[in-house]
Amino acid sequence: MNVYPFIEAEKAGKHNVTRACELMKVSRSAYYQHATGQQSQRDLTDQALTAKIIEVHAMSKGTYGAPRVHAELTDAGLRHGRKRIARLMRDVGVRGKSPRRWQTTTITDPAAADRADLIGRDFTTDPARIDTRWCGDITYINTWQGWLYLATVIDLASRRVVGWAVADHLKTDLIDAALNDAIVRRRPPSGLIFHSDRGCQYTSAQHARLAATHSIRLSNSRRGQCWDNAVAESFFATVKTELLHRQPWPTHTAARQATFEYIEGWYNTRRRHSSLGYLSPAAYEATRHTIQPVHQAA
Repeated sequence: MNVYPFIEAEKAGKHNVTRACELMKVSRSAYYQHATGQQSQRDLTDQALTAKIIEVHAMSKGTYGAPRVHAELTDAGLRHGRKRIARLMRDVGVRGKSPRRWQTTTITDPAAADRADLIGRDFTTDPARIDTRWCGDITYINTWQGWLYLATVIDLASRRVVGWAVADHLKTDLIDAALNDAIVRRRPPSGLIFHSDRGCQYTSAQHARLAATHSIRLSNSRRGQCWDNAVAESFFATVKTELLHRQPWPTHTAARQATFEYIEGWYNTRRRHSSLGYLSPAAYEATRHTIQPVHQAA
């Protein structure tokens, strides 16, 4: 509601402008700026800040909400409160993308031997523990040419996707390709823990042989406990929200290329993670000797 005509009428009647402003809950300075057609310095700053917000939001392809936009602007030297950023985003109808609640799609092997959970839902981020604990899982990509399947390997200490593979099948070869990719890239020390759910690929003898060859200790979630592998599940919820469910995929090639660009060009190197103090995984790993560990449930 425009309250200024009421204040102007009070002033024309030679009544108290200050009292009228108090009744209408506006400042005297705001009233006089309106009366003279001048904008306040705060209004001018808000306009410039809004332009930067829109720029950052577009850079994230419409995925960033107020916390990540705030972190991006702070790194650029624009130090403003998060609430102010959120207010300006609301004013121009800009909002981030929130992951949907994820669902597990694990196909277990009832004959597989039980294997201990060596993680115990300890998803602590800690640069000093990089390449000591990885987790893996598989998700589905729907294309017009049929299903594709994405297997990933994530470092629990930095949330970086250290290995991944895409195929048109769900054979154990898929998860082995992702793990081999991570091994070649990272050259982890002996004794690294690789955690996964109880999917039949991860409990297979073939996968166990690959792990043994590289002195990797395998760890599995408990039966029916999807939260035991929450970091892997959370990544899939994010990639679906920010990439896979935002458009149709006519071909396998298009989906593969987009997945590569998302993981290598965005998620690992530029996307800010709340669990990492709003740093990207690459930036977080670069702080190996300066950041204290963050203990988290997921």
